Amino acid sequence: MSDRALGRAALTRRQILIGTAGIGLMALPRWAQATPAEAQAAIAKITGGATPAAGRVTLRLPQIAENGNSVQFSVAVDSPMTEADYVKAIHVIAEENPFPEVATFYLSPANGKAEVTMRMRLAKTQTVRAVAVMADGKAFEAQQEVKVTIGGCGG
Repeated sequence: MSDRALGRAALTRRQILIGTAGIGLMALPRWAQATPAEAQAAIAKITGGATPAAGRVTLRLPQIAENGNSVQFSVAVDSPMTEADYVKAIHVIAEENPFPEVATFYLSPANGKAEVTMRMRLAKTQTVRAVAVMADGKAFEAQQEVKVTIGGCGG
């Protein structure tokens, strides 16, 4: 006996594909930007709730990024990088990117110096923050605003 004879409508292949596409759209990542409050929450998680002090961290970024798809930056931390005093991690936070935590670099005294360089995407004009966590648990921070003329994260 057919499905129609039993009073049930059989789903067509097209109906199944349309239905599963709708479910898939709900699982797509958000396109909205993070907020400075979300960035601050990420920093609080990194530092265990402590407010990072100013100093010891130098963040180098262009003041104006003509293309947000590839913005070079470097972070240097004033540290002797000895067993007693070294940088454990450097965290880079972009306050209004879709995901504010851009990168984390883990270091040890074997690195010799605490300096990293790379490129990142910036969705729009925003403040970028670099947080260095020291071996003794203290945290230091530097921040800089970057004006983005062409967005790199869909903007």
